[in-house]
Amino acid sequence: MLNLKPIVISGKEVLPLVEGGKGINGSDGRSCGAWARENCVGTFSGVSPDFYDDKGNVAKEMFLRKTRAERHKEMIERAIKGGIAQAQVAYDMSGGNGRIHMNMLWEMADSQAVLEGVLSKAKGMINGITCGAGMPYHLGELATKFGIYYYPIISSARAFNILWKRAYNRFTEFLGGVVYEDPWLAGGHNGLSNAEDPLQPEKPYNRVVELRQQMNSYGLDSVPIILAGGIWNLKDWEDYIDNPEIGKIAFQFGTRPMITRESPISEAWKKVMLQVKKGDVVLQRFSPTGFFSSAIKNTFLEKLIERKNGEVAFKNKPDDEFSEPLKINEHKTVYIKSADKEKAFNQINSGLTEVRETPDETVVFMTKKDWEEMKEDRKNCVGCLSQCQFSTWSSASPNKTTGKIPDPRTYCIHKTLYEVGHGGNVKDHLLFAGHQVYRFATDPLYRNGCIPSVKELIERIKKGE
Repeated sequence: MLNLKPIVISGKEVLPLVEGGKGINGSDGRSCGAWARENCVGTFSGVSPDFYDDKGNVAKEMFLRKTRAERHKEMIERAIKGGIAQAQVAYDMSGGNGRIHMNMLWEMADSQAVLEGVLSKAKGMINGITCGAGMPYHLGELATKFGIYYYPIISSARAFNILWKRAYNRFTEFLGGVVYEDPWLAGGHNGLSNAEDPLQPEKPYNRVVELRQQMNSYGLDSVPIILAGGIWNLKDWEDYIDNPEIGKIAFQFGTRPMITRESPISEAWKKVMLQVKKGDVVLQRFSPTGFFSSAIKNTFLEKLIERKNGEVAFKNKPDDEFSEPLKINEHKTVYIKSADKEKAFNQINSGLTEVRETPDETVVFMTKKDWEEMKEDRKNCVGCLSQCQFSTWSSASPNKTTGKIPDPRTYCIHKTLYEVGHGGNVKDHLLFAGHQVYRFATDPLYRNGCIPSVKELIERIKKGE
């Protein structure tokens, strides 16, 4: 048994073990409440959370309004209703133990409106807000308004420094902790900056120590760091515990809680995760947010990789280098390099007959079926992101568009995450996962397909196993 000492998180002394929030429907009120019940910190996702009908069944997502702006409002209304519902489920399951946190994707369009809507109607049920995928400058002000604690998710001391100087220095009372999420190890969206090489991971220890030194310089010695990304068991991180260079620390588990009896993901999804091998998780940049993200390599991801690898540069007018004509459609011909002619026509001859422009003066090649599906997904856009490369939606723009052409190298993130989170085919949708997911296959806790309860998992974690 490790010497795990309780620490104060969101105003209460609890075990320094945190469930990582995962949306859509990767962590909900059931998993959150189960973690809190064990005197840990549970986290439900505020990204399109489920709510229930009069019979207690999940209300299937349906958007009835005609325009994208109207569907966007509908999505926000549903998210608020779902957030309140999941907070209630977590609160009821917790038995008054632990802490309940809500996780929000800052790049979700109108994330502040969702947070305000949920917090105003779920008073006393939510103790803290974690927020990442972007720079949540207004998080401190919003949390302070409602008297709850806030936890920015960052991937470097530099990112926290920016947030502190621009905003958080004015809202210190409810800064409950800082989540350091390692950008090379975490699942889902990762906080890699343009200055960092996705192929050259840095040691998390040095980055965490740098963060602690910076926090201490601002008088935040007693504010815990919550370590996230790549956390499987605590034996791997024992040198972080009771370490004066790091100070108060808690550990956030993102991937491992997904295979528990209280986890909301489908049995098919759990089965896939139990069989993943080392190297099956790919760090890539296909997300319509523009961020790097980590996901399990399946048919969905392989198709995007193939499309990217088949990309060809073009110009609208021929020159000495771009001299080979390529007909995009009956109205437009572009010019590609002679060296790319064989690459382009091999794809067309193999059935990738739809030639589609990207915003970067390149073309990619798709099947007619995939192109028709892409057009339908764009037509059904609900404006889930503040800015979307796939649909060109922008919540900040007066005309609600980025002004760029849609990017066919990406996908509708709302559709695929919602579908796989509600029983969709695990081969044909995005499966976010951390880079330690391969350890399910060899961990004795999951031998012979065993699915533990949250209580059983936490008992193992407390032992360092």
